[in-house]
Amino acid sequence: MELRHLRAFVEVARQGGFSRAARTLFSTQSTVSKAIGQLEAELGEALFERLATGVRLTGAGELVYARAVAMLAEGEHMVAELADLRGMVSGRLRLGLPIFGSARLFAPLFAQYRQRHPGVEIELLEQGSARLEEAVLAGEVELAVSLLPVPDAFAWQPVCDDPMMAVLWADHPLGGRASLRLTELAQTPLILFEQGFALNARIETACRARGFAPEPAARSSQVDFIIALVASGLGVALLPRILTEGRDLSPLHVALVDETDLRWRAALVWRKGARLSPAARAWLALARERLPG
Repeated sequence: MELRHLRAFVEVARQGGFSRAARTLFSTQSTVSKAIGQLEAELGEALFERLATGVRLTGAGELVYARAVAMLAEGEHMVAELADLRGMVSGRLRLGLPIFGSARLFAPLFAQYRQRHPGVEIELLEQGSARLEEAVLAGEVELAVSLLPVPDAFAWQPVCDDPMMAVLWADHPLGGRASLRLTELAQTPLILFEQGFALNARIETACRARGFAPEPAARSSQVDFIIALVASGLGVALLPRILTEGRDLSPLHVALVDETDLRWRAALVWRKGARLSPAARAWLALARERLPG
């Protein structure tokens, strides 16, 4: 079983098709198809269902995918650790970042990381925190940013503890306030993030702890669109302060949500007990230095 065949298989599964995987691998579709055919012949199982719109993993394919991701990661770790013995960090940093907040938090770190470790290739996965936790457990990424508290399956390192801010439309009755309590929004529709964002669960938990369920007016993954919906009067948005600072939100109003149990507490997470690559350990060290949480 060759690692290049496993690499092609994993990429076809991730991209959902042979042509897209070929572009990602800088290869040809025929080469990728041949690699999958050889792997299926060697294993004696069909790994994909061929569909009109792409491919889908079979039951055997699901099993092989989980093992293949782990095997490829171990191969990368071995090469990186050999480089580490020679006093250099190389390999690949596979990092999962949330769709919002990353530019403010991590963009400066990438420049510093590149200066310190120019031999490391950086591969990013941008999703909601719930999806990123799944990606860590599946071995798709080594590290990801999620919100505390996280399940016991993860080890973690804090990076940010930010209060939540209520973004209110221009003539909202609470618009003149510097801060407010969550119960004051009990009768107000909320504009939430899409499913797969851990922040939704934190908001819903905090609301239910105060005896009411939030009323979703809309959901989106785009902060600018959420703010535009607030401006239209559709509902109120609850956003981490990092997303409101530095923005010109007038004529909207922004008020601190004065609740200790509703904060954007972000952390870098990884599988508990996992042997992290030198590239991942170097990223954690830089984050600990620059983002003490």
